[in-house]
Amino acid sequence: MSSRLAQRVLMACCWAAALLLIGAVAAVLGFLLLKGAGALTPELIFGEAEPLAALSGRAQVFDGILPAIVGTTALVLLAVGIALPVGIAAGVYFAVYAPAGLRRVLSLLTDVLASIPSIVVGLFGLTLVILMHKHLSARVYPSLLISGVALACLVLPYIIRTTEVAIEGVDQETRLTALALGASRLQNIFKVLLPRSLSGILSGCILAIGRCAEDTAVIMLTGVVASVGLPGSLLGRYEAVPFFIYYTSSQYADQHELMQGYGAAIVLLAICSWLFLLAWIIKGRLAGLAFRRV
Repeated sequence: MSSRLAQRVLMACCWAAALLLIGAVAAVLGFLLLKGAGALTPELIFGEAEPLAALSGRAQVFDGILPAIVGTTALVLLAVGIALPVGIAAGVYFAVYAPAGLRRVLSLLTDVLASIPSIVVGLFGLTLVILMHKHLSARVYPSLLISGVALACLVLPYIIRTTEVAIEGVDQETRLTALALGASRLQNIFKVLLPRSLSGILSGCILAIGRCAEDTAVIMLTGVVASVGLPGSLLGRYEAVPFFIYYTSSQYADQHELMQGYGAAIVLLAICSWLFLLAWIIKGRLAGLAFRRV
């Protein structure tokens, strides 16, 4: 009877925690929609420029958040593109190749990297710019590329850990079958382990996307500015929606500018939702393709 009562209490606590989480998310979304729904107009995105002219590149947008939307999307894709191959390779090494002692040390270092505040990673990116500017013949300044590298360092532990856990989650029989049939370790990784653990690896990629899209501390120190237009190159300055929200909420002159900050927050949530949806679609298609191959 005590065991059954304990299960009921545990289930009640789980439901209470789930309802509390859903209520908190609904409260935040409701607050944003209530405050910022009125600001969701073409003027918020394009400013005074014509929408078609702005989208085609024939008109610059300096008083709307279209450049910030493009900059945020480019930043996320760049950071995840840098971190994903390195993180997957490191996770495979941890799960397959690393000896037990070395693996414990590397896992500890990965956990330490995951716990570093984002402002410290931003300072690392700024220091990297200063050193490169001082010692290289070509002058290097804070830019989209530096921000992407810094954010890649920030999300790298998530990808490493999810890759390691996903590969370890493959059952022992499946992990050893290909090796027993004469396959090499490399063939076993690419033909068996990675296809079987692809869903978990892409889940880490989804976490990395959310972490990159919302960060402000790193990009403040490594290249983002308030008004520069569309990013011209990887070595140029850029705008980002999180930074727009930050400086608008801290330096707004009137209620209209504050409402724009709320509207930009809704846009940032929409960007994150779009990136998550894209990642889930890719995850489903790749997982289905890998399952058919296996």
